[in-house]
Amino acid sequence: MAFQRKKKFKIHRRIEERVDFFDGLPDDIVTCILAKLSSSASSPSDFVNILVTCKRLNRLGLHPLVLSKACSKVFDIKAEKWSDSAHRFLKECVNSGNAEASYTLGMIRFYCLQNPGSGASLMAKAAMKSHAPALYSLAVIQFNGSGGSKSDKDLRAGVALCARAAFLGHIDALRELGHCLQDGYGTRQNVAEGRRLLVQANARELAAGLRSPVWMSNYYRRCLSPPVPVGCSLLSDFGCIVPERELHPANQFLKEWFESGRGAVGEKLRLCAHGGCGRPETRPHEFRRCSVCGKVNYCSRGCQALDWKLRHKAECNPGERWLEEDGADVDAGGGEMAEVEDGENVLFE
Repeated sequence: MAFQRKKKFKIHRRIEERVDFFDGLPDDIVTCILAKLSSSASSPSDFVNILVTCKRLNRLGLHPLVLSKACSKVFDIKAEKWSDSAHRFLKECVNSGNAEASYTLGMIRFYCLQNPGSGASLMAKAAMKSHAPALYSLAVIQFNGSGGSKSDKDLRAGVALCARAAFLGHIDALRELGHCLQDGYGTRQNVAEGRRLLVQANARELAAGLRSPVWMSNYYRRCLSPPVPVGCSLLSDFGCIVPERELHPANQFLKEWFESGRGAVGEKLRLCAHGGCGRPETRPHEFRRCSVCGKVNYCSRGCQALDWKLRHKAECNPGERWLEEDGADVDAGGGEMAEVEDGENVLFE
């Protein structure tokens, strides 16, 4: 009798140990937790690992609230792994109201999948939610008339979109707006105000660099050893050394898509020479090229200014162009950019 009681006690104890309190949590609480996790994920795998854990987490992980809170890191999809399932996942996030998903999928459709109408519509959807990168990308499209003809350029609309993105803190938009004001491009010329915005963009870039994990991880190392450059020199008159900014997943995808050969750039079409951009031309001579060497092309003044001090300043050689073209007209319809350094001033023709 005592043996039977002892056996029943052991069985009851085992059953209690097997009780999973997770099953007792309401769906609302689990959904809120998953939404927090999706908003702070550091890579797509962080979110995918949640979905493959169990059926309940898979169901709740695809809840509209969770998808609407997903951060840009969740959409950091490698170009080589692009598939229909990745496309469907982005569309589900778009339908859930995620602005980052709208922008990322819009960039992919506009430049990679050659669907400019749908891509621009998705970027506009993100822009209406005050998504700064989407506003700046639409400004670049307006400046170049991308997806259409040269007559589709709308410089004033581009400046207005840049101003809105700059107001929201987008550094590239602020730099672009500064160049537009300085050169009178799409707006009334105001050299002093343009110069002020360029210096402000540099100051924000410095502040962002000092807050970056790369800078912080090297801080104590620099205190214990001689200073070693950990990034690129700041694109300003300050002469500081800061880490290079991390690319947005959309720009990283464009760069990998065309570099890997997954997407072929059309005949006589060129990629923006700035390594952190990835945008291709949508028609011949859409981008303007350096009027000194004629070998590099840029989608915007901001990209040209960034690449000038990062790389092209040391490579630009006007002699090669004079020998190749033998005095021929270099403006093939796309316009030119004359790289004349004056601090942060870069003059355009």
